[in-house]
Amino acid sequence: MSDTPQDPRRRHSAPVVDGVGKSASRAMLRAVGFEDADFTKPQVGIASTWSRVTPCNSHIGELAEQASDGADGAGGKGVVFNTITISDGIANGTEGMKYSLVSREVIADSIETVAGCEGFDGLVAIGGCDKNMPGCLIGLARLNRPSVFVYGGTILPGAGHTDIVSVFEAMGAHSRGDLDRIELKQIEETAIPGPGACGGMYTANTMASAIEALGMSLPGSSAQNAVSQEKRDDCRAAGAAVLALLERDIKPVDIMTREAFENAITVVIALGGSTNAVLHLIAMADAIGVSITLDDFTTIGRRVPVLADLRPSGQYMMSELVEIGGIRPLMKTLLDAGLLHGDCLTVTGRTLAENLADVAPYPDGQDIIAPLEAPLKAQSHLRILYGNLAPAGAVAKITGKEGTRFSGTARVFGSEEEAQARINDGSVVAGDVVVIRYEGPRGGPGMREMLTPTSAIMGRGLGSEVALITDGRFSGGSHGFVVGHVTPEAFDGGPLALVEDGDTITIDAEADTLEVALEAAELERRRAAWQRPAPRYTRGVLAKYARTVGPASEGAVTDRPV
Repeated sequence: MSDTPQDPRRRHSAPVVDGVGKSASRAMLRAVGFEDADFTKPQVGIASTWSRVTPCNSHIGELAEQASDGADGAGGKGVVFNTITISDGIANGTEGMKYSLVSREVIADSIETVAGCEGFDGLVAIGGCDKNMPGCLIGLARLNRPSVFVYGGTILPGAGHTDIVSVFEAMGAHSRGDLDRIELKQIEETAIPGPGACGGMYTANTMASAIEALGMSLPGSSAQNAVSQEKRDDCRAAGAAVLALLERDIKPVDIMTREAFENAITVVIALGGSTNAVLHLIAMADAIGVSITLDDFTTIGRRVPVLADLRPSGQYMMSELVEIGGIRPLMKTLLDAGLLHGDCLTVTGRTLAENLADVAPYPDGQDIIAPLEAPLKAQSHLRILYGNLAPAGAVAKITGKEGTRFSGTARVFGSEEEAQARINDGSVVAGDVVVIRYEGPRGGPGMREMLTPTSAIMGRGLGSEVALITDGRFSGGSHGFVVGHVTPEAFDGGPLALVEDGDTITIDAEADTLEVALEAAELERRRAAWQRPAPRYTRGVLAKYARTVGPASEGAVTDRPV
């Protein structure tokens, strides 16, 4: 073995395996399948989120092997390693959901840790569930080595055009007496037919689409069924693409630019995507050194319409969008209208405009994607609200179907469980604004999603008659009059901590305000009497997260400068 690396593509692996002084390293690698020739090849780490924890990731083990084979076939050496996943769909409504957003940081940290230690020259990361995707991208951004992200793909619909949100809403309908136990069990048994991420434009499909628009996945990766030859081919192509990126020394910092993030935000809005995109895109941008703020979503949202009739507020699923061409015809439409930056570099080594040059329009007669001249909503459904309840901002998902303004009476709860019990027993009634506080990044800790209470409200037929605001967040499957990410959070003494039962709260998605009808002097009087509750966790990963996490308005990141 030469002591002097000759291949610039091997700047990270050569110090680990080259020369007589690295005999011990090579001995270890021989035991996991390396042969002499492999030590002279660029090493491509394949970060797999395979797990039997959730159907979103249960097929990713095979996909990781495909990506490794693709890297090998292009002249590299693929090395598969695992990181974690959790399941929001399983944990929602429980204390376990507090670990969900935390997992984003664990995933990012673990990818950075393994790749940094082992000296991988490039990476493929494969994610299948909500936090996998931003976690993978944050890890790839920190490492800044030639990399490609692959989405694990969407699930197929269940019987009767059902999905996981159908089950949550059926639970609400059952609590109201509209479904009996047998009908609920039938939906439970058939709604999740196999592998893949939740089937609407929920957080997983939202983030996959955003990452493709960002340029960090291959064209088409965001809109493929989880179990398909197209997805296997996508993984193999991703492994090969890393070798091409190594040849040209194209890294995430060259792709994840300010303009690329604007493209991602634009596509999320056009698709009617999840509020979690706000949190995750800000965090992903921070990891690469790009400043994206809440106000960027407002600025872009004023010129970008909602075009996709996709669940949860619409009627179609991602698998049906896949059938008509995925998101690429939509992106071509947006590009031609001047709404995307076409000169952004992507992992193909070509620009976004070059990738889209030959994309055909959607087939005639489809009604999943509306034409630009007749949008479902003329401006963004993602509304950034400010006011005396959210001085640093809050994020609402208002499609217009539920109206654009809601004023009602506060019903205040100190946890998700408290609110859920009162929704289920009928105590929450039309005209109420459910306030769920102490569920923020630090107060929860972990900023739980409120899919269970929002689904219960919908299932009880109160979707347009009851609003819900929280310093927690929402699943991409939540819909109705919902406002999350209220900042400052209640645990930090934000105004949400001062609201009392009977206060009048107004949500205005045209003026973009969130207000409680109280004078400043009354708020100050209540503030003087307020006491911070004791932390819910004092040891372990949740306590560590609470000590290090930043506010939701800044992406809830944990690696802030010391």
